[in-house]
Amino acid sequence: MSRNEQKPTAGKKKRRRKDLVMFLFSLPTLILYTVFFLITMLIGVYYSFTNWNGISPKYKFVGFKNYINVLTDSRFRTALLFNIGYTIALVVLLVVIPLIIALALNRIKRFSTLFRSVYFIPAVISMVTVGLIWNELFYRAVPVIGKALGIGALSSSPLGNPKLAAAAILLVHVWQGCAIPTVLFIAGLQSVPKDLLEAATIDGAGSWARFKNVTIPYLIPVLNMVIITQAKAGLTVFDYIKVMTNGGPGQATEAVGLLIFRHAINEGKFSRSVAESMILFVVVGIVAAISLRMTSDKQVGD
Repeated sequence: MSRNEQKPTAGKKKRRRKDLVMFLFSLPTLILYTVFFLITMLIGVYYSFTNWNGISPKYKFVGFKNYINVLTDSRFRTALLFNIGYTIALVVLLVVIPLIIALALNRIKRFSTLFRSVYFIPAVISMVTVGLIWNELFYRAVPVIGKALGIGALSSSPLGNPKLAAAAILLVHVWQGCAIPTVLFIAGLQSVPKDLLEAATIDGAGSWARFKNVTIPYLIPVLNMVIITQAKAGLTVFDYIKVMTNGGPGQATEAVGLLIFRHAINEGKFSRSVAESMILFVVVGIVAAISLRMTSDKQVGD
């Protein structure tokens, strides 16, 4: 065998060893994912077709009864509509605001690391802790400020107002949720080739044209990630609502996640809560697929 024939063979063996090492490194994650997500999800799907209450060892197979009851339940539809409206507002705000912050921070040369660290601080605090802190602010500080400024709507806690409670929760969610999208957008902005921006400037493109035709297409992967993760966060929001309003006042902020919790824990309708979870899972999947489809064909200059 000649030396030229031996080189490809040696290269293939080296590549196979590298692939095997990478597979072995990823194997524990794959096993954990299969055991704690795929298998448990399949078990949940099975129980959604039964009347199990989560405790009794006896249960019956009821077919699609749970799904029919969920889809015909006005309470679930109201909660789902709340989630959809909340998600749309959350996604818009957590794309626009972090992008503006990232554009500003990307221009700062001095103390840039300090500013980025400050903006990331809320992300390291748990959602429950953030909810409790803002709960105190809304009940103690906001009414005082509202009365001092003569703003009637803020003379009492917005969490007790059916028209303002959702907006107050959204404010808290956006305050904490800006951190990670901002970091992602900064990384995306730094990946934009400077020579393309300079070429666009030479061709007479203004700031908006450069941003639209050069910067945005390079941010598409980041935009996909932000939109999908924040859409998932909005559709599955639970912690803030549970801590701050518990679905109130009345049912003004009762989201699907809270409804699932109440059916499973408070009302003993475990199989029905699983059916609700499966429907919510499908909704999240559809939103993710639509987002990927809408942005997959974007190219620089489109």
